[in-house]
Amino acid sequence: MSAEAAAALRLGTTVAKAAAQMWLGGRRREQERHLDMAGLIRLRVSGLRFQRGVHRQFEEIADAVYDRLAPYLEREFRGLDDGARQAVLDGVCDTFEAADLSDEAVLAADVNPAEIVRRITGAVRPPAGFGEAETRLYELLFTECVEYYVRIVRGLPVFEERALTELLGRTTSLGTEIARVLERLPDRSLFAPEGTDRDGDFRRRYLELVSTTLDETELYRRTSDRAGARVRLSVAYVSLRATGDDGNRRRPARSLPVLRPDMSDWEEPGTESAGMRVEAALGGATRVLVRGEAGSGKTTLLRWLAITAARGAFTGELADWNGLTPVFVKLREYSGRELPRPEAMLDSVAGHITGVMPRAWVERQLADGKALLLIDGVDELLDGERRGVRDWLRGLLTAYGTVRVVVTSRPAAARADWLRHERFTSLHLDRMTPPDLAAFVRQWHQAVRELDDDLPCAADELPRYEQSLLTSLKDRPHLQSLAGTPLLAAMLCAMHLDRGSRLPRDRMELYRDALHTLVHERDADRNVPSAVDGRLSLNDKLVLLRDLAWRLSDNNRSEIGLEQAAVHVGRKLRGMRHLDEQNGARVLQQLRDRAGILRSPAEGRLDFVHRTFQEYLAAEEAAEEDRVGNLVERAHLDLWRETIIMTAGHANRPQREELLGGILDRAASEPRYTRKLRLLAAACQETVPEVSERLADRLEEAVSALLPARRPTDPPALAAVGPSLLRKMPRSLEELTPKAAAQTVRTVAMIGGETALGLLEGYAEDRREAVVDALIEAWGYFDAEAYSDRVMNGLALDKHQVVVTHSAQLRAAVRLTSLTKLWVRHTLEDLSVIPEFPALEWLTCSEIDTLDLSAVTRFPKLALLQFVASGSPRHLDALAELPALRVLHLPLLALDDLPGLPHLHQLGFSGFTAETRLDALAPYKGIEYLYMVGVPGCRIPDLAPLAVLPRLRHLALYNFDTLDLPPQHFTSLLPGVEVTIR
Repeated sequence: MSAEAAAALRLGTTVAKAAAQMWLGGRRREQERHLDMAGLIRLRVSGLRFQRGVHRQFEEIADAVYDRLAPYLEREFRGLDDGARQAVLDGVCDTFEAADLSDEAVLAADVNPAEIVRRITGAVRPPAGFGEAETRLYELLFTECVEYYVRIVRGLPVFEERALTELLGRTTSLGTEIARVLERLPDRSLFAPEGTDRDGDFRRRYLELVSTTLDETELYRRTSDRAGARVRLSVAYVSLRATGDDGNRRRPARSLPVLRPDMSDWEEPGTESAGMRVEAALGGATRVLVRGEAGSGKTTLLRWLAITAARGAFTGELADWNGLTPVFVKLREYSGRELPRPEAMLDSVAGHITGVMPRAWVERQLADGKALLLIDGVDELLDGERRGVRDWLRGLLTAYGTVRVVVTSRPAAARADWLRHERFTSLHLDRMTPPDLAAFVRQWHQAVRELDDDLPCAADELPRYEQSLLTSLKDRPHLQSLAGTPLLAAMLCAMHLDRGSRLPRDRMELYRDALHTLVHERDADRNVPSAVDGRLSLNDKLVLLRDLAWRLSDNNRSEIGLEQAAVHVGRKLRGMRHLDEQNGARVLQQLRDRAGILRSPAEGRLDFVHRTFQEYLAAEEAAEEDRVGNLVERAHLDLWRETIIMTAGHANRPQREELLGGILDRAASEPRYTRKLRLLAAACQETVPEVSERLADRLEEAVSALLPARRPTDPPALAAVGPSLLRKMPRSLEELTPKAAAQTVRTVAMIGGETALGLLEGYAEDRREAVVDALIEAWGYFDAEAYSDRVMNGLALDKHQVVVTHSAQLRAAVRLTSLTKLWVRHTLEDLSVIPEFPALEWLTCSEIDTLDLSAVTRFPKLALLQFVASGSPRHLDALAELPALRVLHLPLLALDDLPGLPHLHQLGFSGFTAETRLDALAPYKGIEYLYMVGVPGCRIPDLAPLAVLPRLRHLALYNFDTLDLPPQHFTSLLPGVEVTIR
């Protein structure tokens, strides 16, 4: 165990023991101060069984404190030597044990941690002999431990009465509950500037509010009168995949480059970590535009970033985001009014405490580069207002150039290059692959366990529901396609749980069932009083909601004022003569409070909880009121795409003929929109039950004109047509160009299912490089073993890199006898879990918990070995047993420990600082390419020692601050060496 871990464990035990002493009756005898926790419990609690139960609970509490303190101790005051850090730890423990922490003392301080700290420091003599740094660490650690102590004693049952039986009655839950309380505490960071005397206190209070208020997500409606089944977002959150957007323009270089012997294709389209986890994609950029379709998880991602920043709990690629102050801005709140100035940016999350915010506090966070600006929902503003967002952002970034920014939007509202001039990297949230969906289902059921008595089934039945749903998803490909976004996947999970494992057949049925459940059935079926007293039937509610949805969509809005909405509801009610209730405001309030799909995002405003519901209801209203002509006129507008597709499902046969026929007529007469309109007409086939023979022929002709897919944007658009498209796909790719063949593979893969797998099995006979790469990429859309056996085994893989993104693929990859290049893009416990690959020549690993290099000797033919993110490597001498090794990339280590590698041609390290000494590289005379990845923003170390490398031709520098270095600085130091700065 590391010294930091041991320190955290000791502090955790000290805090838990103090809580146990208070709970068990205070310090009645002086000798009890010296008892360990087990001895104290034996003294106070009768009966072995009771003693064991209490001891187990307080051990779990100690572990919860340890989990909070361990990362804190690892990163803070690294400049102190071990002796000084141990002295500080001893001082904190001694003070804590000497302090009066009885219930009387805690209550006398109004259970206020800050007041308790002031009283104790005034009564207990502090340790002597500390310097400034030791004193500061002592104060911070002691304050942190008091905070934990107060949270723990607040969570103990019947605090005033010290009821032992209640504690023992919760032997399976109390430790977990305390851990949850501590987990939600924000990060007490040393990174933020002090500013004024009140800045630190306000930041602590603000982060606690962010950590609490944003850490919830709604799973489904439940029996109680509360709004919905809400669980911790930090538990329910599932990492999504993202790809770099717009391959036609040059993208910023990645912060952690992947070394390749052929350097020419680094920046070619398609080489940028396709399908990488969004956290990894965010880690290498300071300004990011995240685009994604409806329900793809954009807002959830920003909320997760906010609460994780508040807790200082980022790991991996985002570890350097710890210490940032999250500022979450919901753009929908500013529709029709001025975008917020810095002092107003906290209003939506922390409006209740902004009155005591120190003057210019937000500006100081922005100016010092310590803010994480999270801007949600560009697409939820009108067209003209979106231009204002760009101007607003430009002004902010001009004033505060070092701030990190993440902006979200639907693709239709913001193109990939929308913020190009502001130097934003564009990412697109991908649809979930089957492994992602399986992970989502497991995480959803893990989160729902927290609902306890509010579950619709017994808690011990949840594993059966989880496995049943996973089996259904695996056996029914159309459900996999349906649940491609977190929104729809969550609906599936909720319906499967709530309806005894029965699932809807298609997307329209899913929306309809979800609406009926949320709007009416759950409250009515379970006799919720406010629902029973209502006079509106399900149909009445849907009539009113459809009207509101259409009015919003017709005006290109996603939000409306409550008063204006009440007027619209009142007008609609006057036409519903069977209803006695005619007060629009009262009916609207009932709909908002109980219908489940309306909410007030801000004071006096109203919107749908998700725009998908608005689009579905607007589509139903368009069919009901026969507004088909209106939709045909708008068919070329991206904002109307989903509404039109769903209208095709709601419409009667004459309306469908008019809608689809009109779209195809426009496609024939308006060349500017031909392709877009044909794609829309083809996508409508997903929802239409049937069409006339003549219209079927026209649709067939339109789809044929779209094939084969050629552009990178074609596959997702064509895949929306559904499995019916597969019968038009070629059985062989011989007649297609390499580009068209590759896009055809991607289209088939995105549709998925057994028929698609059969087509791809036939395509495996194609040996063209682009086709093989596309087939390898398609692996993620299918069962790992089935795809490996039927497709991957038929490929010649010796010239291609195979990327595996989850453990099932890695296990299945052992069957691939021709595999020579492997990239493991998921976290590994250690290298020993990689199967035997006798012919392996390239190995790249994205993240390894324990990097023990002794395992690489199992791959004697390795010529390229890369570890993009991991801890310090061990057993470096094993590298000497790889005679063919020519390319090596490692985390930064003591360079003196690197063995002699005479054939090394390219060498890379990550984690450089200005103090790193490069003298140890002198023995590597054969190095031609050197890659140095610095800690972001650090200065370049002294490069002079590199002059002794006679064959060095290229030096690549990543993340370093080089703004004030003239070009001649490098040419004078390293003549003849090409220097690239990223």
